[in-house]
Amino acid sequence: MLPPGSTIGILGGGQLGRMLGLAAAQLGFQVHIYAPDRESVAAQVAARHVQAAWDDEPRLAAFAAACDAMTFEFENVPIDTVRFLSGHVAVRPGAQGLEIAQDRLAEKQFVAGLGGRTAPFAPVPDRAALDTALAELGTPAILKTVRMGYDGKGQARLRTDADADTAWDGIDHHAAILEGFVTFAHEFSVLLVRGIDGETRFWDSSVNVHEGGILATSSLPPPQIVLDQQDEARALMQAIADALDYVGVLTGEFFATDAGPVFNEMAPRVHNSGHWTIEGAVTSQFENHIRAIAGLPLGNTDTAALPVVMHNLIGTSIGTVPSLLADPGAHVHHYGKTEVRQGRKLGHVTWVGTSPA
Repeated sequence: MLPPGSTIGILGGGQLGRMLGLAAAQLGFQVHIYAPDRESVAAQVAARHVQAAWDDEPRLAAFAAACDAMTFEFENVPIDTVRFLSGHVAVRPGAQGLEIAQDRLAEKQFVAGLGGRTAPFAPVPDRAALDTALAELGTPAILKTVRMGYDGKGQARLRTDADADTAWDGIDHHAAILEGFVTFAHEFSVLLVRGIDGETRFWDSSVNVHEGGILATSSLPPPQIVLDQQDEARALMQAIADALDYVGVLTGEFFATDAGPVFNEMAPRVHNSGHWTIEGAVTSQFENHIRAIAGLPLGNTDTAALPVVMHNLIGTSIGTVPSLLADPGAHVHHYGKTEVRQGRKLGHVTWVGTSPA
């Protein structure tokens, strides 16, 4: 167990790192941020911020020497960075889950190998392979870059085979994966936290609504079809966590379908769809992630009250903060970002035990 006063390093300087830092401070830990970005909203609540490149090994080694444990707040930290740091300090979760999550094809193959139900998929390393994949899967389909891409980026939809050239150009000719469309009733998340000793706890699943590829709302309780499929989805996420010997919060995104839960993707970190847990659960995803990587007992993940609604503040909607603060049931989180632009997550607001007006 890390004693109070220990230092936890966080790779990445965004809002997830900010909320992890606040949770760590609550438990008596110092937080150091490492990120290439000059401006960091996580650094605003941290004891120290190191701005350096992901491949700057002398700076990485010095950063590791100042930390007692380390984690990351987003899944695009280079694997080589994590492996290098792992030779100096405990990095939790480790590189294996991160490496799988960074490659959509490897992720699908890994989950299918564990018996998980996924959308039909085929690798698309080049333009010719796209025609082969379309012949196999048909349309409609969605073409996704194997690496990078989030919040709807790095994706192109194909309604017919005639869309192939446009879709290939739309992802800038990067190696990709073609996925067949899944007919689903709802999208939902499974959030778990796993300790160093293997103890695992789950939060209740939220149903998620996306707009323009970006998460707009997460709410509980979910519809009955999600409740009926929650246990099967949890069993798959447990198998994933155990196979990776995972430590920390792990998120799986699923489609609720007539055939059962269909795995969409996983995130080896705290997740936007779990922001509701800050006020809506006995222990938030952020606090439990810190507890897990610090070797502390895990906290209660029960939902505090129903209903729960979390709404993202994206782009100019951050301007509604003053009116939201006038709502006695609203819990407002402003991420401290100064630049307002379309599609950028600038905050969120949560209602617990009541619904937004």
